[in-house]
Amino acid sequence: MYTQHLSAEHITAQVKELPALPEIVTELVRLMNDDGVSGDYLADRLAKDPGLSAKALRLANSSFYGLSRQIQTIPEALQMLGRRTVGLLVLAAAASDTIKVRPRPGFDPRVFWRHALGAALAGQTLARTQHLNPDLGFTVGLLHDIGQLALACIVPERLAAVADYKQSHDCINIEAEQAVLGTDHTVIGALLAERWQFSPLVVEAIAHHHAPDTRPGQGLVGVAHLADAISHALGLSGEADEAVPPTPPAVWAAIAPGNDACLQLFADVERQFEGVCTALHI
Repeated sequence: MYTQHLSAEHITAQVKELPALPEIVTELVRLMNDDGVSGDYLADRLAKDPGLSAKALRLANSSFYGLSRQIQTIPEALQMLGRRTVGLLVLAAAASDTIKVRPRPGFDPRVFWRHALGAALAGQTLARTQHLNPDLGFTVGLLHDIGQLALACIVPERLAAVADYKQSHDCINIEAEQAVLGTDHTVIGALLAERWQFSPLVVEAIAHHHAPDTRPGQGLVGVAHLADAISHALGLSGEADEAVPPTPPAVWAAIAPGNDACLQLFADVERQFEGVCTALHI
């Protein structure tokens, strides 16, 4: 067991060394949420990165969207799916490509991204039921645990100790991180989201998704929390000992839709999930 905890200075310095999202990705996500920007301009900007263009088309043609005909070009994808949807596809593809980590004791990148994508799909629907921006719901679901990926880069040699603590104490991951490292993935994830230039709302959701306020009107923090729990409850990651983090009843009552809507949400997430994972090669 490691007894020396990570200092705030060390964490901050290490996060600054992690790769930034490609500039074109942050630009595209911003532009695709700007109704004043033409589709032709967006298509031209996306075409300047052939790799992203190819991924966007592959995702657009995946079973995730179930379209009746093949989409051949970026302008066609923008027309058929909408600019915001294409922007989310670009973000998901870029985020999964920016930080590459090999499987190691205590961390499996495939398990990580499958859980993240399940939470993204749940977050998108939950945000809509709360009259929040569903794109932001998708984003906070996708990135809520991004600090775990950062930890796999910063302290890979300590992840096995975190996993051992989690198993021996029968606790959730964040509690094991705090015991072994003296910090956790929410702190580091918020720092990385700031480095990646996400909005303060997204940073806040990442920072507090394990400790949401129990008052009504949780906003994106509550959406991130519940999306995380739903993805774990559905067992989408494939992790053998997947545990569902506890959800305060007041948060569930404030954020979750009614019983029938919840069952529909679960079914929709499961129906879409494998298609988007396949398209992203996860």
